[in-house]
Amino acid sequence: MISVHHTSATDALGDLSGFRYEFYRCLTTRADALFELTDAALCTDGPVTSLAELSLAAEHRRGLAPCTTA
Repeated sequence: MISVHHTSATDALGDLSGFRYEFYRCLTTRADALFELTDAALCTDGPVTSLAELSLAAEHRRGLAPCTTA
């Protein structure tokens, strides 16, 4: 018999935070960039066709900086 474990939203956020922390620790080279690409891939609507396209997603903070005129 399958048992369904009900958790509160706080428990789920804690689990997600722990998972993200452990995933980040697994990334050795260019961890920040890879972590942000992963966030972008998971949050993008539809299929991902290229890494360059992911860099333009809002979740990828290393994307193009907004242009400012001074």
